[in-house]
Amino acid sequence: MEETFQILYDAYHQDLYQFLFYMVKDKSQAEDLAQEVYIRVLNSYHTFEGRSSEKTWLLSIARHVAIDWFRKQQTIRQRIMGTFDWDTQDVRDQHLLPDELAVQHENVREIYTALDHCTIDQRAVIILRFIQGYSIQETAAALRFSESKVKTTQHRGLKILRKQMELLREELMDDEVILERRKSRGVVKTTSGG
Repeated sequence: MEETFQILYDAYHQDLYQFLFYMVKDKSQAEDLAQEVYIRVLNSYHTFEGRSSEKTWLLSIARHVAIDWFRKQQTIRQRIMGTFDWDTQDVRDQHLLPDELAVQHENVREIYTALDHCTIDQRAVIILRFIQGYSIQETAAALRFSESKVKTTQHRGLKILRKQMELLREELMDDEVILERRKSRGVVKTTSGG
């Protein structure tokens, strides 16, 4: 069993940890949850029937561990590392210039806030599809959903994200308008060089 565990750990730990980290947004909590997953794997490996890949089985256990953790929390915190191209529903290019990184950082914070409005299933689908690059079929297998449910959950999750992003951007625009009005009235002083 120890050898089997080591093989699983070596092969899938990075994917497992990333999945849990994206779900809980906290490194130490993700590590704790990964340990819980490994405990469950050790206790139930004898029940693994091979109907799916070991990776799919492991991520399914991780999903259940994360859901259990969320249920214990009074507030659900969620961060996703990365940003989306909302038109193509793909992860954007990761080779960015410094000014692009600043904009991306702001976008990531907005996405974190927007994801708090999604269900746990919507978050899991979005993380697997857009952060980990899973196909519809792989996501369905990992979450034990039908392909149809993955598509529907993804569609609804992205719809919520878009709506929340629009609301956040409207709030930011309102704040900028207020600041500009204050500047024009002399309430807020601008600094000028010279």
